[in-house]
Amino acid sequence: MTIFNRNVTLEDLNRLAPGTMVAHLGIEFTAIGEDYLEARMPVDHRTTQPLGLLHGGASVALAETLGSVAATCCIDPTTHFVVGLEINANHIRSVREGYVTGKTTPIHIGEKTHVWEIRISNEAGELVCISRITIAILEKRK
Repeated sequence: MTIFNRNVTLEDLNRLAPGTMVAHLGIEFTAIGEDYLEARMPVDHRTTQPLGLLHGGASVALAETLGSVAATCCIDPTTHFVVGLEINANHIRSVREGYVTGKTTPIHIGEKTHVWEIRISNEAGELVCISRITIAILEKRK
């Protein structure tokens, strides 16, 4: 049984990107599971810092994208929306090329808040960054 409350597809998620930071960084959603989302991001001129390493801010942008989109998939978007309250990240390993893949899973799914863990790995499956985001679930004003 999926934690996501609607029949969202990868195509739906990737259609959200044009005109956003997600598109600018080349983030692409690649998998939806029963209780997780995955996306990948290139390590290239858009996502590296001057030393040629993956920029920590790019990793955090990937993490926030995954956590926010996963939370959105768990709510009724006609009555509620999500915003990030807090995010942290520990950068474990550097990356110079290829892609990194992030996978988010829930730690807590409540009515008013969600907490999601995001693990970002390199192409060899090695942990690059681990992040946690707290999301507020807000009611849309009528």
